[in-house]
Amino acid sequence: MISKKIGSRKCDVRLLLVDIRSVHNVGSIFRTAETLGVSKIYCAGTTPVPLDRFKRKRKDLAKVALGAEELVPWEYVSKPAALVRKLKDEDFQVVAVEQSKRSVDYKRVRLRERALVILGNEVTGLPAQFLRSADVIAEIPLNGKKESLNVSVAAGVALYRMLGQ
Repeated sequence: MISKKIGSRKCDVRLLLVDIRSVHNVGSIFRTAETLGVSKIYCAGTTPVPLDRFKRKRKDLAKVALGAEELVPWEYVSKPAALVRKLKDEDFQVVAVEQSKRSVDYKRVRLRERALVILGNEVTGLPAQFLRSADVIAEIPLNGKKESLNVSVAAGVALYRMLGQ
């Protein structure tokens, strides 16, 4: 994977999307990821991918991604926990974006040159195994009555800040 310049830094930042339900959220994350220079997106579990089972372009995802799904390399992974272990062994920083007792304010998180950012299901969040394997859990503080942000919004907010944009 070739490092990309993000801001003033060369980085290899990748995303792992675990069990995201909405094809529109995935399309939006692809679009945001492309604007930030994300190197690769891994999709796992029930997360929709840019191609349907017949390898045809998904029009619903493409409508939101606006072509970003063709610019950001992606891969479906059937064993996301194994991918996380592999990337940790390759010295990737693993950052989960989630609410947790272990979480820190996302504004305090600065991604290293090699990082994997994990985002999870819109309702249930990330399974505990991903929180346990994360080097840091980044949380976006909320002041309203709602307990969470839309996952694609959270991805944009967190990534822009953590990448120093």
